[in-house]
Amino acid sequence: MLKISDVAAEKAKEILKAEGKEGWGLRVFIHGSSCCGPSYGMDIDETASENDETIEKNGLKVFVDKDASESLSGKEIDYIKTDQGEGFVINGGEQPSGSACGSGCSSCG
Repeated sequence: MLKISDVAAEKAKEILKAEGKEGWGLRVFIHGSSCCGPSYGMDIDETASENDETIEKNGLKVFVDKDASESLSGKEIDYIKTDQGEGFVINGGEQPSGSACGSGCSSCG
Protein backbone atom coordinates (compact mmCIF):
# COMPACT_ATOMS: atom_id res chain seq x y z
CA MET A 1 0.00 0.00 0.00
CA LEU A 2 1.13 3.55 -0.74
CA LYS A 3 2.23 5.57 2.30
CA ILE A 4 2.14 9.33 2.90
CA SER A 5 4.65 11.12 5.13
CA ASP A 6 3.35 13.48 7.81
CA VAL A 7 5.09 16.37 6.03
CA ALA A 8 3.42 15.55 2.70
CA ALA A 9 0.00 15.19 4.31
CA GLU A 10 0.27 18.55 6.06
CA LYS A 11 1.56 20.34 2.94
CA ALA A 12 -1.21 18.87 0.79
CA LYS A 13 -3.82 20.02 3.32
CA GLU A 14 -2.29 23.52 3.26
CA ILE A 15 -2.56 23.59 -0.54
CA LEU A 16 -6.16 22.36 -0.48
CA LYS A 17 -7.08 25.01 2.08
CA ALA A 18 -5.38 27.76 0.03
CA GLU A 19 -7.33 26.58 -3.06
CA GLY A 20 -10.62 26.67 -1.14
CA LYS A 21 -10.91 22.90 -1.47
CA GLU A 22 -10.76 21.69 2.12
CA GLY A 23 -12.05 18.13 2.37
CA TRP A 24 -10.95 17.31 -1.16
CA GLY A 25 -8.12 14.84 -1.75
CA LEU A 26 -4.90 14.26 -3.61
CA ARG A 27 -5.16 12.01 -6.68
CA VAL A 28 -2.16 9.89 -7.73
CA PHE A 29 -2.11 8.28 -11.16
CA ILE A 30 0.24 6.83 -13.77
CA HIS A 31 1.27 9.71 -16.03
CA GLY A 32 3.41 7.80 -18.48
CA SER A 33 6.03 5.13 -18.72
CA SER A 34 9.61 4.71 -19.82
CA CYS A 35 11.96 1.79 -20.02
CA CYS A 36 12.57 2.29 -16.27
CA GLY A 37 8.91 1.96 -15.30
CA PRO A 38 5.91 4.19 -14.74
CA SER A 39 6.02 7.88 -13.92
CA TYR A 40 3.32 9.33 -11.73
CA GLY A 41 1.20 12.45 -11.68
CA MET A 42 -0.70 14.12 -8.86
CA ASP A 43 -3.75 16.34 -8.91
CA ILE A 44 -6.51 17.59 -6.63
CA ASP A 45 -9.85 15.78 -6.79
CA GLU A 46 -13.12 16.17 -4.91
CA THR A 47 -14.06 12.50 -4.62
CA ALA A 48 -12.78 9.03 -5.26
CA SER A 49 -13.73 7.25 -8.45
CA GLU A 50 -15.39 3.85 -8.41
CA ASN A 51 -12.14 1.92 -8.87
CA ASP A 52 -9.92 4.01 -6.59
CA GLU A 53 -8.15 2.91 -3.47
CA THR A 54 -8.52 5.65 -0.83
CA ILE A 55 -5.81 6.16 1.76
CA GLU A 56 -6.15 8.61 4.65
CA LYS A 57 -3.35 10.21 6.64
CA ASN A 58 -3.74 13.01 9.20
CA GLY A 59 -7.06 14.03 7.67
CA LEU A 60 -5.81 13.96 4.06
CA LYS A 61 -7.49 11.66 1.55
CA VAL A 62 -5.34 10.23 -1.23
CA PHE A 63 -7.08 8.60 -4.18
CA VAL A 64 -5.02 6.05 -6.10
CA ASP A 65 -6.40 4.69 -9.35
CA LYS A 66 -6.32 0.92 -9.67
CA ASP A 67 -3.76 1.04 -12.49
CA ALA A 68 -1.27 2.83 -10.23
CA SER A 69 -2.08 1.06 -6.96
CA GLU A 70 0.00 -2.06 -7.54
CA SER A 71 3.10 -0.23 -8.81
CA LEU A 72 2.92 2.21 -5.87
CA SER A 73 2.77 -0.49 -3.22
CA GLY A 74 5.52 0.05 -0.64
CA LYS A 75 6.31 3.58 -1.87
CA GLU A 76 5.81 6.84 0.00
CA ILE A 77 4.68 10.31 -1.00
CA ASP A 78 6.89 12.89 0.67
CA TYR A 79 7.36 16.65 0.40
CA ILE A 80 10.93 17.90 0.14
CA LYS A 81 12.76 21.22 -0.03
CA THR A 82 16.16 21.43 -1.73
CA ASP A 83 18.35 24.17 -3.19
CA GLN A 84 16.68 23.43 -6.55
CA GLY A 85 13.14 23.88 -5.24
CA GLU A 86 10.44 22.06 -3.36
CA GLY A 87 7.64 19.65 -4.14
CA PHE A 88 6.06 16.27 -3.74
CA VAL A 89 8.11 13.16 -4.54
CA ILE A 90 7.39 9.46 -4.52
CA ASN A 91 10.17 7.55 -2.77
CA GLY A 92 10.95 3.87 -2.61
CA GLY A 93 11.68 1.23 -5.16
CA GLU A 94 12.89 3.50 -7.95
CA GLN A 95 16.33 3.09 -9.41
CA PRO A 96 18.83 5.49 -7.89
CA SER A 97 19.64 8.54 -9.96
CA GLY A 98 22.42 7.78 -12.39
CA SER A 99 21.68 4.08 -12.60
CA ALA A 100 21.03 2.67 -16.02
CA CYS A 101 18.39 0.25 -17.17
CA GLY A 102 20.68 -0.99 -19.91
CA SER A 103 18.79 0.36 -22.90
CA GLY A 104 20.37 3.80 -23.07
CA CYS A 105 17.08 5.56 -22.48
CA SER A 106 17.53 9.21 -21.53
CA SER A 107 14.83 9.20 -18.85
CA CYS A 108 16.59 6.60 -16.69
CA GLY A 109 19.39 8.57 -15.19
